[in-house]
Amino acid sequence: MHTNPERQVHELVDHLFRHEAGKMASVLTRLLGFGAMELAEDIVQDTLLKAMSVWKIKGIPENPSAWLYTVAKRKAIDTLRQQHLHSQHHSEISDALKSEWTLAPTVRQLFLDNEIEDSQLRMMFACCHPSIPYEAQLALTLKTLCGLSIAEIANSFLTNEDTISKRLYRAREKLREEKISLEAPIPAKLPGRLNAVLHCLYLLFNEGYNSSHPDQLIRHDLCSEAMRLCLLLIGNPVTNAPEANALLALMCFQASRAEARLGEDGSIVLLKDQDRTRWSRPLIEKGKYFLEQAAEGDEITDYHIEAAIAGCHARASSFEKTNWGDIEELYTILSDMKNSPVISLNRAIAIRYHVSPEAGLKALLAIEGLQQHYLYHAALGDVYVDVGDLAAARASYERALCLTSSIAEKKLLQFKMERLA
Repeated sequence: MHTNPERQVHELVDHLFRHEAGKMASVLTRLLGFGAMELAEDIVQDTLLKAMSVWKIKGIPENPSAWLYTVAKRKAIDTLRQQHLHSQHHSEISDALKSEWTLAPTVRQLFLDNEIEDSQLRMMFACCHPSIPYEAQLALTLKTLCGLSIAEIANSFLTNEDTISKRLYRAREKLREEKISLEAPIPAKLPGRLNAVLHCLYLLFNEGYNSSHPDQLIRHDLCSEAMRLCLLLIGNPVTNAPEANALLALMCFQASRAEARLGEDGSIVLLKDQDRTRWSRPLIEKGKYFLEQAAEGDEITDYHIEAAIAGCHARASSFEKTNWGDIEELYTILSDMKNSPVISLNRAIAIRYHVSPEAGLKALLAIEGLQQHYLYHAALGDVYVDVGDLAAARASYERALCLTSSIAEKKLLQFKMERLA
């Protein structure tokens, strides 16, 4: 079976967009200044479009990432020469950008691996500047650094695209007004910004693990990017905080099950039906390691608790041997720390298995704020089956069916409804 070269190019550019766009945008914003962030994004877009057109004709180069960086460097140098943007923002590289003798070498220097990583760290913390409203910080980071679309960000926040567009506009306006620069993270200012950065990576991983894309339930590229950026934080002594280790532990535990979550036909395989021999032992071991590192701090965060819950599942040799009592207790602690209907939903599911379906149903019916969430109605349907109320189960599954656009999720719900007949 031959792969269509044009499709191969399109898929590679899409892959590189996820992995390289944020890197290029970070370096370009550091060069051009935050006031020219949209110009930096345009250069990234132009670079990717050029790759698409050239590679279709000449073929994919041996090192696609290096090809992109070469084009981006040239465009950055041309832009700096033409628009004199170096005079509009002040940083440790401003003087070097003013001279023809040092302009090109400085741009090339910033595209070296260690400088790219430094620029990404700066970008993460600049997007999470306290002058920007918290939710706008998250939207800006997910859009600029992580490459999520407005629709994907809206799904992460359970809101609409118009709201996200307005948040992005306000965030960019604030960047211009405050003349915020890409500064290195300062320890004294770290805690507040780090929380926002970690939340962004948490949302990015979740969008990959439970994608809002209709025909792609799991997006491994997003999961990998979230894990890479989290590892970047841990690799820097200034940002290597216990909560960052806890978040990476959570990601490792969750990612270890990714391959077992889908059947060969793309259908969803529920946790109780998964082939646990397909779970990634190396990722589970990494999860244990990072959770141990996270225990070195004095504070327990919600990432610690969620990682501990994921660890309970990872350690269970079978679904029947899962310690649902510990999981229920951990969700109770988590709900005390962070009031969220999604946490209440997961706690109710744990009660279903630890106590009884009837107790689980009572807990589910007490939850408010999830009437438009398909997982809530799907969980209700499952528990109604357990207690023998098949009419209520069908109604819940039908409601869930109306609330999801995922093809795989629709197929699973339809399968459950067929079993009721």
